[in-house]
Amino acid sequence: MSLLCFNITSKKIVTGTMKRIIVIGGGLAGIISSIRLASAGFFVTIIEKKKYPFHRVCGEYISNETIPFLKSFGLYPEKFNPPKIDQLQITSVNGKQVVLDLNLGGFGISRFSFDYFLFKKALEAGVEVLEEEVTKATFDSEKFSVVTSKRKIEADLVLGCYGKRSKLDIVLNRSFIKKRSPYIGVKYHIRTDHPINRISLHNFSDGYCGISNIEDGKSTLCYLSHRDNVKEFGNIPDLEQNVLFKNPYIKSIFKNSEFLFDRPETINEISFETKQPVEDHILMLGDAAGMITPLCGNGMAMAIHSAKIASDLIINHSNRTEFRRLQLESDYTREWKRLFKSRLWAGRQIQKLFGSEWTSNLAVNLARHSKPIANFLVDQTHGDIF
Repeated sequence: MSLLCFNITSKKIVTGTMKRIIVIGGGLAGIISSIRLASAGFFVTIIEKKKYPFHRVCGEYISNETIPFLKSFGLYPEKFNPPKIDQLQITSVNGKQVVLDLNLGGFGISRFSFDYFLFKKALEAGVEVLEEEVTKATFDSEKFSVVTSKRKIEADLVLGCYGKRSKLDIVLNRSFIKKRSPYIGVKYHIRTDHPINRISLHNFSDGYCGISNIEDGKSTLCYLSHRDNVKEFGNIPDLEQNVLFKNPYIKSIFKNSEFLFDRPETINEISFETKQPVEDHILMLGDAAGMITPLCGNGMAMAIHSAKIASDLIINHSNRTEFRRLQLESDYTREWKRLFKSRLWAGRQIQKLFGSEWTSNLAVNLARHSKPIANFLVDQTHGDIF
């Protein structure tokens, strides 16, 4: 089904050679970049295989670095009254804990609500949305050909905003997709007694579990585990009983909460391998360009920021007398690496402190006795306000 709401009289018309843009994937990076580009006069089509609204496996915490940008374009979800978060609690596998103040802080909102809120904003901006799955995207000379389960569409530019992994990664022969990842992600929404201003990170063997509050008095509980845990115990409930519950904080949450999903949202093969921000002339945004480890709680902010830098550069290049594709790709790659490369690296290094009894105790003790160092490590995974 195609949902089209394109009011051509309400915007500037792009008169250059680059007019039609296809955005593959309708998450934060995809929707926000489409809103910015449609508002600038491009004909933008989002192709998203799922029907809004829907849940995603995500920690659902957004760093405050995004707020000025979101508010400047009317995209901050004020109406949901998202909880303001300014504390981080860390617990070790055996239950030692520390609570830190977050210098920048953030807010909590579910992807179910936020993505749907942005989706409706996109329709208002004139974005076309196709609820289909992309099976192929190829570039030939000056045009892209994008094939879905229902049609073939030509475009001047394609943005890859489809999240952590996709069949398209296989088609594009991306290097990271060839390496098996041992991680699975599991998410619940719950009602529980959790401090409204706190995000917590609870360690267990070969994984960690985050919990923070979102809209409507709910909390998000999301954890990352090694797939060997699932293989050993055969299913998620037994994994939780035998592995996660060894941390008394996690056990208490599970025993004293109302679980709102019939079954958890799950995702397999979560990869933190290095990716390229441009593949076969497709600009990659958000997790498609690189995924920061979930313990850093900053993937949503990075997706939003990548949408900003991509759309800003596209608008800037379209205003030039001659569109130079390779220059756009070079500028985007340089800016993406400047903003995110070191943060992704820091996330991979900090993750090594989590997921075992010895290292998680070390991380908690370090945070207890040297809070400046702990705050420095947290800051390495966050960016500046934009």
